[in-house]
Amino acid sequence: MNEAIYKSIKSLPPLDDTIIQIQQICSSDDSDIAELISVIQRDPMLTANILRSANSPLYGFSREITDINRAVALFGMATIRGFALAGTINKNFKIDLSPYKINETNFMDIATKQNALAFNWCNQIDRELLNIISPASFMMDIGKIIIAKELIESNKSDKFASQLQSISTPKELSQLEISMVGISSQLVTAQIFKNWNLEPEIANAIRYLLDPDDAPESIKNQCQILNIISNSINIFGTLSQKQIDSSKELLKLYGLDIQPYLNAVEKVSN
Repeated sequence: MNEAIYKSIKSLPPLDDTIIQIQQICSSDDSDIAELISVIQRDPMLTANILRSANSPLYGFSREITDINRAVALFGMATIRGFALAGTINKNFKIDLSPYKINETNFMDIATKQNALAFNWCNQIDRELLNIISPASFMMDIGKIIIAKELIESNKSDKFASQLQSISTPKELSQLEISMVGISSQLVTAQIFKNWNLEPEIANAIRYLLDPDDAPESIKNQCQILNIISNSINIFGTLSQKQIDSSKELLKLYGLDIQPYLNAVEKVSN
């Protein structure tokens, strides 16, 4: 691994106590939703973020939600876990994504829409998939923050941004990252998760999301879905017709039902 990138990962602060508690509760078979709500209520910012998201049209709930208990019940533990992790981005990272031609607002908007697509899609096929897919869909691009820092500090930012203009897919972007800094943002993200002592299943789902065929059999389906989500919403666009059409081809390739995906796309697009 690029030494500067390795040092950047190792220098990240640990997750705060609230986030660690939420991760432990959500990954335990013995915990219940009341325990999770109790921890969430001690963090006003996280509580406000969950309620704001619950009332966003992206997630498709039909009525206004003002009670955190109701919001947590609707989202489920896995998605709440994703919200908690996403809240660490602003706390733990100095964000300058100028080499990728996006700003912090663009980045968070992409992450939120990726998660909303995951939520609306997996709720139709198998909610258990969200245990891995929800936190992964929120966080799968955080490696770009570390790579952008290295590009800026090594004076490669302009060259990277120039070459970015000639590509249009996450796979091509991964190859560009490797050519410029020796590692993809997916591998950087996986290493960050390892550094934070999060479950290897989530880290591996991100590691293999662009190459689901190489993934362990136990998470192959999750990697396929994450690949399609990444293909549908990324720095190059959000649910454009070209992205939807290419995602439909991936759905056929993986033998997945197209209609639940299209239903989810409609909710996120509206």
